[in-house]
This record gives sequence, C-alpha cells and structure tokens, in this order.
Amino acid sequence: MINPMDLLRSNLSRVRIPEPTNRIFKQECCISFDTPKSEGGLFIDLNSFLAYGKDCVGWNYEKTGDPVYLHIKQTRKLVPEDRPSKKPTLLAIGIEGGFDNSEVEYEETHSIVILPDYVTLPFPSVELPEKVRLAVDAILMAEGAERKEQVAAWTADTKLVSAYAMNLQQIDNGVIVPPSGWKCAKCDKRDNLWLNLTDGMMLCGRKNWDGTGGNNHAMEHYKETGYPLAVKLGTITADLEGAESAACSDVFSYPEDDAVLDPLLAQHLAFFGIDFSSLKKTEMTTAEREIDQNTNFDWNRIQESGQGVEPLFGPGYTGLVNLGNSCYLAATMQVVFSTRCFCSRYYMNQNLKLAFDTAPADPTVDLNMQLTKLAHGLLSGKYSVPALKKDDNANAVTATDTKQEGIPPRMFKSVIAASHPEFSSMRQQDALEFFLHFVDQVERAHAGKPELDPTKSFKFGIEDRFSCSSGKVAYNRRLDYILSLNIPLHEATNKEELAAFNILKAQKTSEGKDVSADEIVRPRVPLESCLATFSAPEEIHDFYSTALKAKTTAIKTTGLTSFPDYLVLHMRKFVMEAGWVPKKLDVYIDVPDIIDISHMRSRGLQPEEELLPEGPGDEVESNKPVANEEIVAQLVSMGFNYLHCQKAAINTSNSGVEEAMNWLLSHMDDPDIDAPLSQGAQCATVDQSKLDTLISFGFQEEIARKALKASGGDIEKATDWIFNNPDASAASDMDATTSSTAQTPADAGLTDGGGKYRLFGIVSHMGTSTQCGHYVAHIVKDGRWVIFNDDKVGASVNPPKEMGYLYFFERINS
Repeated sequence: MINPMDLLRSNLSRVRIPEPTNRIFKQECCISFDTPKSEGGLFIDLNSFLAYGKDCVGWNYEKTGDPVYLHIKQTRKLVPEDRPSKKPTLLAIGIEGGFDNSEVEYEETHSIVILPDYVTLPFPSVELPEKVRLAVDAILMAEGAERKEQVAAWTADTKLVSAYAMNLQQIDNGVIVPPSGWKCAKCDKRDNLWLNLTDGMMLCGRKNWDGTGGNNHAMEHYKETGYPLAVKLGTITADLEGAESAACSDVFSYPEDDAVLDPLLAQHLAFFGIDFSSLKKTEMTTAEREIDQNTNFDWNRIQESGQGVEPLFGPGYTGLVNLGNSCYLAATMQVVFSTRCFCSRYYMNQNLKLAFDTAPADPTVDLNMQLTKLAHGLLSGKYSVPALKKDDNANAVTATDTKQEGIPPRMFKSVIAASHPEFSSMRQQDALEFFLHFVDQVERAHAGKPELDPTKSFKFGIEDRFSCSSGKVAYNRRLDYILSLNIPLHEATNKEELAAFNILKAQKTSEGKDVSADEIVRPRVPLESCLATFSAPEEIHDFYSTALKAKTTAIKTTGLTSFPDYLVLHMRKFVMEAGWVPKKLDVYIDVPDIIDISHMRSRGLQPEEELLPEGPGDEVESNKPVANEEIVAQLVSMGFNYLHCQKAAINTSNSGVEEAMNWLLSHMDDPDIDAPLSQGAQCATVDQSKLDTLISFGFQEEIARKALKASGGDIEKATDWIFNNPDASAASDMDATTSSTAQTPADAGLTDGGGKYRLFGIVSHMGTSTQCGHYVAHIVKDGRWVIFNDDKVGASVNPPKEMGYLYFFERINS
C-alpha cells in the first residue's frame, strides 16, 4: 500500500496556493447546506477552493478529478465542570467579560484528506509539503467568500456625511421647484435629473458608457460654478429628519465624487419650495399617528406573538435564516416551494448530483444548482431539527423547544440578485418586485426548455376590450404573473363602525387625547369587491378611433384569457399621496378560503362585433390609447426612463400611476423595452439583408421579421429577443386590433382550467413602506396553516388572512 505522504506528493500538481483574488468557500457546501458543524464536516478542494459536504465531495472528485482536500470539522467544546461561572464585567452578550449568550461553543480541527480512499493526514504538521502548508494556511487565514460578499453588500450601502453639507451656501434667486413636469434646463431630458442644492438648477446626470443616461449637464454645471451638492429628483422621500433617514435620498457630492449624506437635506430642499419636513409633520398628526399607534398590533397579529405557536420540524418545515433584511426573500421562497410545479422541478425530479453534474465549473453561480440546493434544503427535512443550546450544567447540551437552526440562502441570493442592484444590497425590498424578478430569471433560464419551466404555472393572459362611440371594438392582450388589485375603500362592509370611530377620533382629538390601539377601527373590504373593480367597465379618454379618425372616449373592460394553476393576487396597499410620498392603506381584506373567478374569463371577439380598422402607419401611431402625459410625468419624476413610462401608460390603458408603475417593474427586462413607440416606415419594412442574416441562422422568416421590428433593426438584440420569446410567432402580436375567440399563439403553452381556487399561501407585510418593516409567510401544509417567520416555523393558531400583501391561490381541479 502506498505511503500517505507519498500519495500526497504525487498529487501536488492538483494543489494551488490561493491568491488574494480567489474566492474561498469554507463555511458552507456549495451543493448542500452542510457546514463544518455537520456530522461529516466540510471538505475544501485545494484546487478550486470550493467547499463540499461529506455526501457531495465524492461527486466533485468524479467530476473534476481533484483529489486533495482540507477537511474542517467543528465539534462541541467541553467546558470543565468545576469551572466557576464568571461574573460579567461588561454590559454585553457573548464577548469576553460579558454575559454568557447560552450558545454552544465549538473547537475546530483540520486534516488533509486524499480521495477516493479518504486517506487522512494530520494538520498542522511539519512533515507536510510546503506547498500544502502554504495553501492551507492561506485558506484558514482568508475571509470566506460567503462572509466577504455579505460584508461587501453591507459596506456598499454605507454613506458618509458630506463635508459640504453643514455649511452649504444657497443662493436666493427666486427658484421654486414644481412637484412634477421636470425638465433639464439645458436639454429636453426628463429623466435622471439632479437638483443643485446651491442655486436650484435642474440638470441631467452623467452620460453612461453605452450612450444612455443624461448629457452631463449637472457635472458641467459643477465645473463651471463649483456648487458641490445635488440631489436626484424622484428619490426624495418624506422622511428626511436626521442623517440616517436622509440616506433614503440620492445626494451626490461632486468634489468628493461619491454618494453622501446631507443631514440638512430637508432644510436645503425647503429653500427651493420643496417643504417635505412640514408634509411629514402633517402626516404624523393624522393617519401616520394611527399607524404608529397600531404598529405593535400589526407585528403581534401577523407574527402571532403570544399565541403559543407550536414549533414544527421535518420535511417541508425548514426555516430560512435572515441574512439581514432578507425576510422578503424568505417569505416568498417558502410559498414558491410549496407549489407542486417548483417542488417537482427542483426536488422530486432533480437530485443534487444531477444538478451538480450539469452545472458549470463553479456551481455557486449556477441558478439551477442553487435552486435545487434550496429546494432540497427546504423540503428534505435534513436541516429542520431543533437548535442546540447550552444547559445550566456545564457540558449538558439540549435541543431547544422553539427554535431550529434554519438554512442561510446566501448562495441563492447571490445568484438571483446578481443582475439586480437592489436585491444584491442588504436593504429591505418589496416582496412583489422580488417575486416578479424571480419568475423572470427562472423563465429566462428555461428559454431552451420551456416544457420544464415551472413559472408557466403562474403565467396567464389578460385581455382588454375597448368599445368606442363608432360601435366598433379593439382588443389588447398581454401576459402577466400577478393580478394586481385596487382596494375600493368605498366598498367597506363596516361603514357604521367606521363612522362611529371617526366621531370618537374627532372627539378625542378635540380633547387633546390619542385614540388607543384597541379603539381603532379599520375598513373591511371583501376580496370580491377588489376583483369586481378589476373587471368593471372604465372610461378611457383620448382613445384614438381609427373608424372616426379622431380621439374619443372608449369603454374598457378587462378579463383573463386563461386561468393559471396558481393565481397570485397583489393587494395595492401602497398608494401615492401629494408630493409622491408612498402611503400604506390601513385596511383589512376579507378573503375567503375558496374563490371562483369564472366570470372574469374574457370572451374574445364575438360574431356580432366589428374590429376597428387598422389605421395607416403615418396617420396614427396606434389604436391603443396615447400615453397620458400626467402619468408619464409622475413616473419620470420618480426616476424612470421617459420612453419606458410612455409604454407603461399605454400598456395599462392610462389606468393610473400605480398600474403603470407595476407594469414597469415587471417589464424592465423586456428585450424590446427600449424600442421606439413608432418607427414609421423604417420599422414597417425591415432591412432585407438583416432579415436574410437571421434566416441564415435557421430562424423562420416571419419570426425574424417580428424580432427585427421589436429590436429596432439590431441583429444582436433581435437574436436575444427570439431566444427570450420562444413561444413567439408572427401572429402573436398583442396589438389592439386583432383578436378572436380561438386561442392565439400568445396564449399557447399557458396552463388553463376552471376558475375555482383555494387559498394556500399569504405573504404579509408589517411597516409603513415596502422598503422597511418585515415580511412573514403563512402556508397551508398537511391540512393546517403554518407560519414561516424567517427561521421560526410553527403551527399557526390564527393566520392573519385579512392582512395579506400577496395571496397565493391553487386552482381546484374538478
């Protein structure tokens, strides 16, 4: 038998000494959630510096042939039983001199392991080859990639107070900034505008490397004047008191060349007529005071505090560790992996080895691998065990009754957020935006295999019908993953109680008293009323009728062309108030366990109906409504691109700012989002040479023609468009003049069935804004409601059905 040291020397060519730029994983397996504390410890590949658990390290050897590993094992540290308990000298927990934090302490051992026979050599040892000793020392001294990425995300959000903020000189030149309709003073740019805090000039930002962005007028103004600070219009929030709150707004210091904090931002804005501090004060004396008083109730109700929740462990009951403001991700993914489609795709039909074998060299950056890892972590039950804690006896370790360790979704978050600047930060995010981003990324990952795509179980078609005064009709179709519902407060079922409460509130206010939390009455609106509002007829002004060859008023009705396997309802609880300040509606939604939306199915073009004629391209841009400039201006003022805002207004039939914003957020990554609204004759007839090029790639002529139109004639973008729209066909243009009762190619591949649904999941939000607060999920598991509050999982006693932000329904198959 070969000597272990000789075996190691024969494999030195597969050992590398890590360089400062190498990512080193040493806290968690890249295929499973095993750690050094796990029974088999953790194996770090001394060639790739990736970490593997005991069950997975053999797969890596088979795939890569890398034989040499650093084995890290952490075992519980034994404490001498006769050691006296130390008296704390510091008001701190878990540090030397502080209080004992009751957490189990571990000691770490290391060894060198050579596969495939798991030959083991001790470390440290002077007998080991120098190359191995240097490699291991570098790994042990390095900060793990998992930790480094998390710290980097936190550090990226840290801003310093500008040296120019406290003594900023402002020029009284009579400038008053209006609440909307902003435009660069030196060009026609209406987005990416910056307000100079010295003289009130509104100018566009920097030009990006690809030609997008502004025209550098704000920067040029600084070079001419030396005025140091500017704030980006559209990022200003009402909460501007103090440096911490001012971090919400984008303030840039040109001499410091960095984003900074301006503790006096409210004062500096007020100089130019933007009186956000007084707006906040007014709000705090009215609705916000009620919300503040009722915050504790919200948190206790949604988290079921004091309800004696029974902890649950086992398959499907695994908690997710909060990585720092990651509850939006945890709540959403718990519900997503409670669906059959995602459970089948990433757990039942794909094991960890299969996902690893098909992954690239670095599985930590592969979405399929990390989704499979997350699915197995959540659903297998392997990690859903009670956490350990130290007992009063020195060496007694017991399982806690209420808490589990949970699994940290670090690698998944890193992959899913890689292309998104907000989700890759450590700030709180909107669960709705994350869900839409998530399904978009998964759908893109299945561009070549749409039959495996689990997100199609959420996708459905929406059809808008427009009837103009000519008696003719037009249809507009689109696809979506969520049904976003307005909340009609006038449909509240407890109007008498609300009236009595308002009288009580007025009386207490006149007496200088506050209304107590248990006295507050909230409107109760039935979910049926929210669904009815979605389908209700609506007047659309400035609708261009190709029959009348003039603008007129049309009646719009909306229905669904298909019913998905899973229906996600988004309650629009956040509305825009004066000054574009988001406010959360203080309302309850009465949601039944079973709903029937069969009446919401659209009928399509009827035999007795006549379509509006297609207008000549030069006379009218479209039979869709012209973009409402008020809606566009409001969206632009929030920092969105002007063209994108026009498309959002048109595609939501000028229904309102919220509707347009929701459309924008879910279509930001569309391949044709930057295509001009109307390209005239240039778009009507595509370049034949470009068309021939695409046809030579093997694409059908009509598909290629459509792709070139959608991408403005750019071959590369057209190719991307075809790959990102695998179901596209020449007949599937969802314009406002073509429709039929038959299923169009745009609807082909969508799941469909009856309209009866059963509620199975709720994502609730606590806090005054989607950008702060906390998210919790409640899910029906094994016939009972279960609460998933980060790493805490338990049987729900009283699920807060009336307080949901997102509701997940599963279709009942007859």
